[in-house]
Amino acid sequence: MRRFFAWTILIPLSVSAGASPALPQEAATPATQDSATALSTSAERLDSLFAELKRETNADAAEDISNRIRLEWQDSGSATINLLIQWADKSVAEDKNGAALDYLDEVVRLAPDYPEGWNRRATLHYKMGNLRKSMSDINQVLILEPRHFGAIAGLAAILTSSGEDELALRAWERFLDVYPSERRAQKEMGDLAEKLAGRRT
Repeated sequence: MRRFFAWTILIPLSVSAGASPALPQEAATPATQDSATALSTSAERLDSLFAELKRETNADAAEDISNRIRLEWQDSGSATINLLIQWADKSVAEDKNGAALDYLDEVVRLAPDYPEGWNRRATLHYKMGNLRKSMSDINQVLILEPRHFGAIAGLAAILTSSGEDELALRAWERFLDVYPSERRAQKEMGDLAEKLAGRRT
């Protein structure tokens, strides 16, 4: 088990950066018209928003920025993919996990470069108790979007639940490098650091 999790964390942590894993999709507030939304491409807007997120010290203001980032992630740029995601969300809400998995399998097949498809499937795998499959999908999210703080939180939670506290601490450190003012992540990292320090004394 330790070898598996050590291998899986090394891939995303080597490339760079809710509250149960994998990352439940929190309600996003409408984006305000500013320099980030005026940029021409989603990648440019995300770069600008992540720079804002890293600078912002006020937790509430940072949460607004994180929700705008989620809005960018949610739009695949394809009406077909967006519709499949909507159907998957509806199936999850109705506790029809098998149908939701079918929709998300199709999403990642049709749009393998769309991080949120992998992220949604990681969330569902976690809900269904398929931790290895969830971890595999999280790895793919982080290869495509190393700053995906939701996927990093999911990674940290799976590692913690598997007793891999040192690796989980590294994941939370990485989360806070991307999203420094997130209170829950600060607490999780502090608790893990204290726990590990107690083991060493």
